[in-house]
Formats: sequence, structure tokens, C-alpha cells
Amino acid sequence: MTYIDGFVVAVPTDRRDAYRDHAVRGWTLLHAAGAARQGEGWGDDVPHGTLTDFHRAVQAGEDETVVFSWIEYTDKAARNAAATQIMAAPGMDELAATMPFDGKRMIYGGFEVVVDTGATSPDTGYIDGFLIPARDKQAYLAMAMRAEAVFRDHGATRVVEAWGDDVAAGKVTGFPQALHLQDGETVVFSWIEWPSKAVRDAGMAKVMADARMQMPPDAMPFDGKRMVYGGFALLFQS
Repeated sequence: MTYIDGFVVAVPTDRRDAYRDHAVRGWTLLHAAGAARQGEGWGDDVPHGTLTDFHRAVQAGEDETVVFSWIEYTDKAARNAAATQIMAAPGMDELAATMPFDGKRMIYGGFEVVVDTGATSPDTGYIDGFLIPARDKQAYLAMAMRAEAVFRDHGATRVVEAWGDDVAAGKVTGFPQALHLQDGETVVFSWIEWPSKAVRDAGMAKVMADARMQMPPDAMPFDGKRMVYGGFALLFQS
């Protein structure tokens, strides 16, 4: 089963290029260790919520931009082996010492991919990213499979849903804190890939009007008030 490490980071806005360079250098080590793909999305349409949002998740300041990022592996064993190899890799110490962001506020975790439809395209230009506090896995999967067909019918090229597996609260920030996670809930890390922001904007409007997406709030298999979401321009993909 495909496995991902998911990340959310607050990066000083004026260090965008430095962050991309850091990600590219990191990919050299990750790929050598067995990672299959890396994606980095630079915050573009990331709203402030009343209860939760990406900004709160990483305590982002006004001069910082939220980055939504993930690394894909063939399975959890490949991810664990890569983590061990990377820690001992030449260049890792230098990479860690030159992070262009506050690592103490980075949130991260491991997730099992439970939905992956469509295909990654080299022309991908825009990402919608989500963090979701889910409870009933089967009910969530049923909803996700209905929704992915709607998104792809209206222009999305790939839909991924990943179920929390190795997701712990951090000392400062973490996925559980970001979603006000409750007993019995699991973090879902999800994203939708689009060719461009224009395609995403037009497609999302059609998705919201599609009858297949209409569902009473009390029928949703998660608390929508605590869902975190935003739009990200693809900064780097391997």
C-alpha cells in the first residue's frame, strides 16, 4: 500500500526561492533513499477559519506563507528504510542546518493511502490540500470515492486520500492540535491535483453545484467545521 509523509510548514514569504532550493536538494537525498515522488505547494488561496485553518496549524505569521508538502513511497517499509538511510546520508546535517523555516513549527506525520485515482501529470500546476478529522473509515471511504469522481469529472487530474497511521501530537504544533482531534478520530491528509489555478477555479465551482456533492451536514463522516483546507500553487514536484 502506498505510503506518504505529509508536512505543513510556515515559510517566510521572502524566502520562497530559498525554500524551493532546499526542497530540490532534499529530493536528491530522498530519491536516493527510495522515495517515489515529492510535491511542494506554496500557499495561494489559504483562508483564515473561525476554528481551524492552515495558518493556525503552524502558527504562521503575517510575513509567512503556508506550504503543503508530501513525499510518496511504495509502502511503509520503504518509508521506514528511507528514514533510516536519510538520517545517516552525507549532506543531511548541512541540509538540516540550512532550513529556511522554523522547524519547531513544522507539522508532519505518516499516512496510508486509501484512495488514489487519476494520474500525476507533469503539467500539474495547482493543488487543493485538506486536513480532515475522520472517525468512521468505511463511511469516509465511501464518501471519498463518490467525491473523487466528481472532482475528476470537472477537471482534476488526481485525487489522493491518506489515512493517519504515524501521526503524533508535537510539543509546539502537530496534526492533532491543528484539527482539535478528539478520541476515536484519525487525521486524513488529502490533496487534489489540477492543471492550473484557472482550471481549479472553474472546476471547483462546478463541483460545488454538482448534485452528487449534496449531503446533509449530519450525514458527513467528519466534522466539517474543523476541516482545514486551502489552495496551493505547485512550487516543486519530482
